[in-house]
Amino acid sequence: MSVEHIDTLVVGGGQAGIAMSEHLSNNGVPHLVLEKNRVAEAWRTGRWDNLVANGPAWHDRFPNLEFADVDPDAFPTKERVADYLNDYAEMIKAPIRTGVEVKSAERLDGQGRFRVETSDGVIEARNVVAATGAFQHPVIPPVVPADAGVEQIHSFYYRNPDQLPEGAVMVVGAGSSGAQIADELNRAGRKVYLSVGPHDRPPRAYRGRDFVWWLGVLGLWDVAALKPGTEHVTISVSGAYGGQTMDFRRLGNEGVTLVGLTQSYTDGMLTFAGDLQDNVNGGDINYKEMLDAADAYIARTGIDLPEEPEARIAFADPDCLTNPISELNLAEAGVTSIIWATGFRQDFSWMKVDAFDDTGKPQHQRGVSSEPGIYFLGLPWQSRRGSTFIWGVWHDAKHVADQIATQRKYLEYRGPTES
Repeated sequence: MSVEHIDTLVVGGGQAGIAMSEHLSNNGVPHLVLEKNRVAEAWRTGRWDNLVANGPAWHDRFPNLEFADVDPDAFPTKERVADYLNDYAEMIKAPIRTGVEVKSAERLDGQGRFRVETSDGVIEARNVVAATGAFQHPVIPPVVPADAGVEQIHSFYYRNPDQLPEGAVMVVGAGSSGAQIADELNRAGRKVYLSVGPHDRPPRAYRGRDFVWWLGVLGLWDVAALKPGTEHVTISVSGAYGGQTMDFRRLGNEGVTLVGLTQSYTDGMLTFAGDLQDNVNGGDINYKEMLDAADAYIARTGIDLPEEPEARIAFADPDCLTNPISELNLAEAGVTSIIWATGFRQDFSWMKVDAFDDTGKPQHQRGVSSEPGIYFLGLPWQSRRGSTFIWGVWHDAKHVADQIATQRKYLEYRGPTES
């Protein structure tokens, strides 16, 4: 079988791979993008039917193409985002080969390139960019055994309320996915229990500006790293129903039973930590800090935006917050399904290269790995808070592509002793 040769191979045809292709092309770097499914497959078939982008169309896009048929302040559906990414790939003429899975990549010692095994043959490349994204493999904690008599799925595989068996639903995880799913199920008439851990919950909008705008003018999108101790704090925000602030007191007053962090399961009984009030209060603090920062910015700059005192009026505490439960007998509560909105893990086991620490995490600086010729794109906090957003990955891709182009120039140099 013949071996195909390419300068730079990009693995992954989602938003990261498309952005990478654009900047490689702008730098004149020959490259190929491999995608095991379709372009933007995760947007098409992952998550629930009614998912929309968490940011408005004017913001959550690449710089060189607008959502032509979506109001700039609206939140595009997941299908529209997938079509947008496909349209963008066609616009930039990205050399994407779909339906090809990468099996392994390893360095050819002393040859300055990598051998990449794929489902469609062997490719040798000088550079390999892992652009497989931040959300690769859904994680369900080993808390409730599979034979517990309750259906368990990850939020990635949740589609709609009719998919679930009749009965109450336990949603574990109150980040954006868990909170939105709990809200949808409650609106559909299901009895819902929502396990709430530490979280940030910014206002959807304040004083006439969406929170993504506030993060921008306050410089918070460009924060380079999480504050120590906040590594397990999720963000809860929603573009659903036209965009709304995710307020857990509101959900509690609308019928969702809030509980603390899920701890353990024994003989049909699920137990929760006694941290519900602290977690909700922590989200309130984050919310008010954003309002305070916005008010201070307006006072300092004199920008003319309307006051919004009602944004500081809190919902009343629901009974489930005032008198939180510490355990739940699933059968007695009629819980027939559990949705685990508990995040994802990355898998770079296909990369047989020296680019990872002892825990398997990539060793890199803004996507440039410790292994020459290996690059990463789409990692959480790769360079900034916004790295996993469509616009953020575009800027990270430019940096990585520029570094690849710079290395090409160095390698093309012929010194005075070379003929």
